Amino acid sequence: MKDIVKSIRLIKPNHVEIEQINSPTKKDTDVLIKVEAMGICGSDIGAYRGTNPLVTYPRILGHEIVGTVIESGIGMPNNIKVGDRVILDPYVYCGNCYPCSIGRTNCCEHLNVLGVHIDGAMQEIVRHPAKLLVKAPSMPVAELALAEPLTISLHAIHRTKVKAGEHVVIIGAGTIGLMAALVAKIYGAIPILVDILDKRLEYAKSIGISHCINPSKENDLDIIRSITNGKMAEAVIEASGANISIQNTLKYASFAGRIGLTGWPKTETSLPTNIITFKELDIVGARTSKGEFEEALTLLSTGKINPNDIISKIIKFDELPDYIKELSDNPENYLKIIAVF
Repeated sequence: MKDIVKSIRLIKPNHVEIEQINSPTKKDTDVLIKVEAMGICGSDIGAYRGTNPLVTYPRILGHEIVGTVIESGIGMPNNIKVGDRVILDPYVYCGNCYPCSIGRTNCCEHLNVLGVHIDGAMQEIVRHPAKLLVKAPSMPVAELALAEPLTISLHAIHRTKVKAGEHVVIIGAGTIGLMAALVAKIYGAIPILVDILDKRLEYAKSIGISHCINPSKENDLDIIRSITNGKMAEAVIEASGANISIQNTLKYASFAGRIGLTGWPKTETSLPTNIITFKELDIVGARTSKGEFEEALTLLSTGKINPNDIISKIIKFDELPDYIKELSDNPENYLKIIAVF
């Protein structure tokens, strides 16, 4: 094993570079992973811009990770052995707090997310808790890197209890929102995608999302009312984090509707609670994911979610600093960029 490995380190906002670091050493309950592929996430871009309040600097980025186990550890799932390709579950939980005690480890009071609270896995070799591995099916490594972001979309769909025949307004046509719309279709629901970037909406239409609305150019409420025969949407998923979009969820939802908040707003959002009471809306948070990796991998490996619809570009590891900046400057030009070693 190498003594020195390459990593992608964010030194401070707007300053990311390749840095040589010591190869990690592990505890008994850790494994060592030789990293093979990784996606650039919106949280990586937020960290780069300095807009993610949870990130401290310097920080190694990366949590959408695929690799091969090179050293085992106590607690590794029974179906995984050294030499197996795995996906990292990047949400490191304490196991002792109330949410952990009821199985909602994604809500852990002390949750540490790779690349956000603690150093991430954009590095040649990474240490990770042995229990937080998912065995990968036989697929190209770049496609496997989509599993983690797909779990976020699935969690939002599950939290809002989307059912066949329902209308689902999804705000934000980035990777998470678009995959949520594709999942809604698979579930037999009718997705309505809302974004202010025409380029994203046009792409969504090209891969089968029929109802796409730009509220900066169209009357979003009238269009949704028309699509839903006047009742508005039974479910609304907010995946942009924009304050105005969070407020609009109350307008888009039907009476007795359900709202899932998965986007992270930069500032506090005020809401007219009288509308929540008047419509008797159910509003839930949808944070990260819990238990969705198996479904995500099934959707990807069977082609129900076509990885080629989501991956905009595959790059080499050494290109990551340039493309992190590029994604920050021109987010409308890409859905998901995957780096491979």
